[in-house]
Amino acid sequence: MIPSPIAQAQNVLNHAEVALCQRVFDHVVSVKKITSDPQRQDLASRIIQSYQHGVKDEDSLLSLLIDVRS
Repeated sequence: MIPSPIAQAQNVLNHAEVALCQRVFDHVVSVKKITSDPQRQDLASRIIQSYQHGVKDEDSLLSLLIDVRS
């Protein structure tokens, strides 16, 4: 199945959304001291996927991605 242009447009993040995801990424990397590329790629994917699935608040994303036990 070929994705429609509308479906593709819904997956594109605008500048403000990318900036929010970048802030979350930078914070989580710093807190969890993530250094390996595979871990960083996994984190980036999880942030974008969570954002696209409706977790759009920066604090909510941080809470979701930072294990409070660590």
